[in-house]
Amino acid sequence: MLLKQAGLFAWRLCAIFLALISIVTAEDPYRFFNWNVTYGDIYPLGVRQQGILINGQFPGPEIYSVTNDNLIINVHNSLPEPFLLSWNGVQQRKNSYQDGVYGTTCPIPPGKNFTYTLQMKDQIGSFFYFPSLAFHKAAGGFGAIKVLSRPRIPVPFPEPAGDYSLLIGDWYKTNHTKLKAILDRGHRLPFPDGILINGQGPNGTSFTVEQGKTYRLRISNVGLQHSLNFRIQGHKMKLVEVEGTHTVQTTYSELDIHAGQSYSVLITADQPAQDHFVAVSTRFTKPVLTTTATLHYSNSKRPVSGPIPGGPTTEIDWSLNQARSIRTNLTASGPRPNPQGSYHYGLINITRSIKLESSAAQINHKQRYAVNSVSFVPADTPLKIADYFDIDGVFRVGSISDNPTGKKMYLDTSVMGADFRAFVEIVFQNHEDIVQSWHIDGYSFWVVGMDGGVWTPAKRNQYNLRDAVSRCTTQVYPKSWTAIYMALDNVGMWNVRTEFWARQYLGQQFYLRVYSPVKSVRDEYPIPANALLCGRAVGRQTRPL
Repeated sequence: MLLKQAGLFAWRLCAIFLALISIVTAEDPYRFFNWNVTYGDIYPLGVRQQGILINGQFPGPEIYSVTNDNLIINVHNSLPEPFLLSWNGVQQRKNSYQDGVYGTTCPIPPGKNFTYTLQMKDQIGSFFYFPSLAFHKAAGGFGAIKVLSRPRIPVPFPEPAGDYSLLIGDWYKTNHTKLKAILDRGHRLPFPDGILINGQGPNGTSFTVEQGKTYRLRISNVGLQHSLNFRIQGHKMKLVEVEGTHTVQTTYSELDIHAGQSYSVLITADQPAQDHFVAVSTRFTKPVLTTTATLHYSNSKRPVSGPIPGGPTTEIDWSLNQARSIRTNLTASGPRPNPQGSYHYGLINITRSIKLESSAAQINHKQRYAVNSVSFVPADTPLKIADYFDIDGVFRVGSISDNPTGKKMYLDTSVMGADFRAFVEIVFQNHEDIVQSWHIDGYSFWVVGMDGGVWTPAKRNQYNLRDAVSRCTTQVYPKSWTAIYMALDNVGMWNVRTEFWARQYLGQQFYLRVYSPVKSVRDEYPIPANALLCGRAVGRQTRPL
């Protein structure tokens, strides 16, 4: 107890010190968070489960911030096992040590704490955080992140009357430890039991609006696997932002949101004064899971009524056409005053082309998943920390090929090397019958093309080289390909992974090591002074406080 109080005192002293520095130097503001991670009983689908709570909340607290804010998040791990949080979509500029995945950050031991230092550097938009170790994501521990524009930066729509975060995702009634045990035995998980909206099952949550006013909804799919369709009874949705990019303001009746993705829409409460269904259902599944929440008009005269609005189910072309319609608003400002279209990505020469092909197979009679035939296995030391201390034998750069090899699947700690300031094309090729969703930490990328069949160089003629949406998570449709362009302007060790969480756990991921030979804080920050050290890094020194 005394040790915990001493730790809290030290954290508060550090917070005061940082606040004083920010006042004296007029640097970007600081926001402080103190979180305690525990297990607790939750009942999202009507049965008791062991959930992961942050400060007693499920989902966890929402993070509200502004472009360039510094977030100091002190995380106390009160679980009986190691724990980490990662920050989906937060780019961690020059600072992959804070990314919170096992390839970059040592886990927080039980009973200990770690203070993350994040900066929302040159970012706006809608994101989320989640627990990255073991199969903790199936127990909760996730929450919304809002990054607002600075006051002097114009936003391409009037300020809404309210701003709601909606965390949607598929969910199991089974405890996360049992799900992990199924995967560890080499089996696949069963079909999920339901869908949650902000941690609640059917009709479990509501959002209050005033008739005639417009509201912003930030919707993130924090689930484990399935693409979800989102719609509101009787209301249209105007898409305005996707993972930090202001979009062309297209109106939709329903919206497909794939695993790991985030969207912002505007809705106007322009319907009769009654309550309306908010509906979310699985896509490309049999059976179809559906759940509801309530859009509650403050002057409502009637509860929700009528059938739950239906949505698309297995239609691939419908979803593909919608994805192609999502484009960048070239005249809108992003986190800076200059228009988003100022960066002409379509005029830059590609310096490297990478093709990533996913696969599923068994190794030693256990189910595994791979990228370019390599099924990732974690090392005994986080890769970024091993890289910093030059610890040999932890990983090998080049242990995954730029292109499919056709080899039989094998296990390795796969790391792909890349040069700082390169401009790369990455093609995700999907030969399977499922929709896949891919995320790259530390970056946003332009989704320049997607289509059915096998990608060939001739497909470049189909690319959108003018106003492709820039985001950090993209879908790949069954037996299809998706191509992205990415400027490698962020030095570090970055996780490239499927958002199909069981596949990620069983090897469908790797790390992209973006390297600069110049050891300068201009390109990358040094290891944090408070960095936890584990594995072969135990006993080494970070740097003075």
